[in-house]
Amino acid sequence: MSKARYVMIGGFLGAGKSTSILQIAKQLSTRYKVGLITNDQGASLVDTATFTAGGFAVEEISGGCFCCRFTSLMEAAQKLQKETTPDIFIAEPVGSCTDLIATVSYPLRRIYGNEFSIAPLSVVVDPIRAMRILDLQPGKKFSPKVSYIYLKQLEEADIIVINKTDLLEEQQLISLQKTLEERFPNAEIISVSARHSHGVEQWIEEMMKRELGTATPMEIDYKIYAEGEALLGWLNCSVKLKSDYHFDGNDFLQKISQNIKENLPQTEIAHLKMTLLPDGGNGQIGVVNLVRNDGVPEVSQTLLDYLKSGDLTVNLRAEGDAQLLYDTVQKVLSEYQQQENIEVIFEHKEFFQPSEPVPTYRDKQAN
Repeated sequence: MSKARYVMIGGFLGAGKSTSILQIAKQLSTRYKVGLITNDQGASLVDTATFTAGGFAVEEISGGCFCCRFTSLMEAAQKLQKETTPDIFIAEPVGSCTDLIATVSYPLRRIYGNEFSIAPLSVVVDPIRAMRILDLQPGKKFSPKVSYIYLKQLEEADIIVINKTDLLEEQQLISLQKTLEERFPNAEIISVSARHSHGVEQWIEEMMKRELGTATPMEIDYKIYAEGEALLGWLNCSVKLKSDYHFDGNDFLQKISQNIKENLPQTEIAHLKMTLLPDGGNGQIGVVNLVRNDGVPEVSQTLLDYLKSGDLTVNLRAEGDAQLLYDTVQKVLSEYQQQENIEVIFEHKEFFQPSEPVPTYRDKQAN
């Protein structure tokens, strides 16, 4: 490759971006050096821990989205370039971020086009969430201003990736594909199950063979965008667990996530994800995800051994008050501590509603 390839994979919270990126990185790493860049409004990211445990070089950008931290994005890429010289950079933007082509992809090509070739923008969707927002299936969904962000992500996508197809019946998938094709005719629609690696090769082929286009960026109302962001609560925390006896970390992750869900009946959870890294665990990591209030917590990576101590990272995103999210997680962990005699020590916590997005650049036309 004459230039390093920049691949950005977006999508709303809970779509399965991290699982997808991990699968893509594993497949690409058989032919190329791959570097990963994670992004979040806060620090202490589950994704960073998961990707690092997978053996990949990772840089984390916290405190704002790529569009507002463009300089940090390039510094992260340059650091990876210096340390591991990746052929391909895969960047995962904040799950509530949109307008990425105008604020990230076009400026990147304009300023750093001699260093990078820019792949088309992929946007991953959770099919159940997508069907509800597109009125194809009943069920609880986000308020109009949060849904505005969701739909804008789809509008700007070059490639829309229907993920988790293993959850759908054939007719549901056909209906969703047809609706997406009709509403977003400029996007290529691809169906995958990233967890099972079905369809991922086709997706990689599309991203690698195509270049970023030259279409005029979409129109977006930044006032509605900011108001939608502000409706989302954000919680990141790092917790030390200690016990006098060995306990089942997988069972712990499932119970805690289930109890958090049950204590937030009126709050629409976008994504709850947690990792548990045992002390001296030789690279083992446990990962659990919950992407809807009516969903079931799912352990996507399991621990092989019981543990006595370890590091828990909690990332919770929901349409609701951030203080409530923290109070709920603290309550659930405190109750577990009392019931199971496992010491819980909060080492880092931050909870907030995201501030108004202010992009470093916004290119109004392709360059």
